[in-house]
Amino acid sequence: MKRVDERDIIFSRASYQKGSKQYEDYYRRNPEKKEIDDALREAPYPYGEGTATYHPINSSIAEGTFRFLGDIKKYSEGEVNSRKVEVNSEEITNKVKGLAKYYGANLVGITKLKEDFYYSHRGRHPENYGEPITEHHSYGIVFAVEMDKEMINRAPLIGEGIEVTKGYVNTAVIGMILSYFIRELGYEARNHMDGNYLLVAPLVAEEAGLGEIGRNGLLITNEYGSRVRLGVVTTNMELIPDEKENLGIKEFCKICSNCATTCPGKAIPQGPQEDVEGTMRWKINAESCFSVWKRVGTDCGVCLSACPFSQGIEAELLKDIKNQTENRLKILEKYKEEHGLRPFNHTPHEWI
Repeated sequence: MKRVDERDIIFSRASYQKGSKQYEDYYRRNPEKKEIDDALREAPYPYGEGTATYHPINSSIAEGTFRFLGDIKKYSEGEVNSRKVEVNSEEITNKVKGLAKYYGANLVGITKLKEDFYYSHRGRHPENYGEPITEHHSYGIVFAVEMDKEMINRAPLIGEGIEVTKGYVNTAVIGMILSYFIRELGYEARNHMDGNYLLVAPLVAEEAGLGEIGRNGLLITNEYGSRVRLGVVTTNMELIPDEKENLGIKEFCKICSNCATTCPGKAIPQGPQEDVEGTMRWKINAESCFSVWKRVGTDCGVCLSACPFSQGIEAELLKDIKNQTENRLKILEKYKEEHGLRPFNHTPHEWI
């Protein structure tokens, strides 16, 4: 699999200001993206004034949260204690997982990291734009935090966006605790959090057995569907990795197209997977997706709530769905009976 260049992701491209060195460099090398990116750049940013869901008070909750995350990302890396504590791999693996759950993670897994999981170059911030990512840790501790179902079912309204930013804060804090703890033991560790990832978190999570990347391009878990935010801590401390699992979620996605049908930007493909640079997957149209964010004023989230796994599936129906077509059809039928195309919680929140 070809490594992703962070300069190419839509969030990086949207941040390049006209006339900046980053802007000039990127569109000199990628002139075909300039026109569409310039058009997207002219629209208000999500949570900004002029978007459909803008509220001078409520939108500031999300904006302030992102500002907070931006302020703390510099603590993702830090000094390693010169006094190294010798640890037993099995014991420290259990302790790390237990600590992550103690601080709020719902799911935790560990994997040996592949070079392909890392971005090839940084692209999100001017201070390190274009910097090659060459230093790779051996192990990834990946954790998922559940997002509240009723808040996500408010998508694409502001309540969904506030819940998503809360998820980013929760994963950032868990990652900080784990990375500080591991560095205190005398081992390298880095927290990968919102706005400061060096790798693609869903790839790490899938490899660690937390779930599978589905039609919507997001990690889908058995327990919470797409209603999760992911955090990753990488380290050179030797840990015991978990096994990647075939949960049957991709097989389910082949017969379910709820996310594609309900996507306001038609950014999710209806058809089969395709070969994208050597990997079979569903290719999301990032520009179409982000244009909805710009219009609506939140990160949309409709595909999160439209996923049957996000609404909860009986354990009995989850058994061996990779082989049981009947169970996959039962899941889809039961979901449609209860929710139609997707649930939508439009009731006023008590404080939003």
